[in-house]
Amino acid sequence: MNFENIWIDWEDAGDFSGVFSVSDARGVLFEKCGGFRNRSEQLLNNRDTAFGIASGTKLFTGLAVCKLIDEGKLSLNAKLCDILPHDLGQIDPRVTVFHLLTHSSGVGDYIDEEGEDSLEQLEELYRKYPVYLWDRLDYYLPMITPLAPKFQPGERFGYSNAGFVLLGLVVEAVSGLSYQQYVTDAIITPCKLKHTGYYRMDALPYNTALGYMDDGDTGEWRANIFSMPIIGGADGGIFTCAEDLDKLWRAVFRGEILGEGMLQAFLQAQIIRDDCESYGLGVYRFQREGQLAYYAVGGDFGVEFFTVYFLEQGIVASALGNSEVNAYSLLEGLLYSKREELNESKQID
Repeated sequence: MNFENIWIDWEDAGDFSGVFSVSDARGVLFEKCGGFRNRSEQLLNNRDTAFGIASGTKLFTGLAVCKLIDEGKLSLNAKLCDILPHDLGQIDPRVTVFHLLTHSSGVGDYIDEEGEDSLEQLEELYRKYPVYLWDRLDYYLPMITPLAPKFQPGERFGYSNAGFVLLGLVVEAVSGLSYQQYVTDAIITPCKLKHTGYYRMDALPYNTALGYMDDGDTGEWRANIFSMPIIGGADGGIFTCAEDLDKLWRAVFRGEILGEGMLQAFLQAQIIRDDCESYGLGVYRFQREGQLAYYAVGGDFGVEFFTVYFLEQGIVASALGNSEVNAYSLLEGLLYSKREELNESKQID
């Protein structure tokens, strides 16, 4: 495959601020870096820059929960009400870990992304709950537990941020560690991810990108520091870089995080979304014309992200952006490429 042509065909390529990187086991096949990690200081994004990946964090959460299951410390069928020591309010007592991992719990969501006004909801929520206080997962509970269920557990797929916040609390209850510390100890450190972490928005380390939003009223770019939780949680907010994502995918498929049985459960189509797309236990699964790929996506104020692993070719493609350019059409260009083209790219690029 000619990845440069896919990049050129992407209508937003010229406005992209971030890193788009494609690699296989031999190394980088194609890479583009653009824009600034810090616009005020004119500091350029580069291949080692870490970016917030918003809901891409759910990939890490899914792996963390599955690791606890793999270790015999948790069960897919365990009920949330039997694990958490909190008053769960209107959350259905039938909700299980499986329901939460597959977005089929029906739990009322503190930010309902199935609604057309999700960004407006989030802005209103931040006015009520200032972002500088979002530094622990139990802080989210008053935003979630009073909400009525959206549907019966197991009824359908319904994308849920609240469900993954609850999974983070499950990790804490079972491991005895903070969610962020457990992910660091169980995934980030063993996989030798050099620039991945739950960084505080007011203490970002060197070569980490600020996210930027275009102010429609003034035409100026504003950093997203007042539009994001102070530290990422189980539903979003981790920072990472392109090379670390390549390492993560390869560690997953080498069985370095999960044992064989749990890995297959993690990757299996647990809930069908359409003819091509399904969802595993924290990861999207795309299958078309014999081509199988797994991916994670994320988007928020000043954040655009996807990472995808093509199973047959062992190719990882990731786009990490720090503006609000829509990268999903670039992902679609990759997913709908012909299997033969991907095989050719592995041989030639």
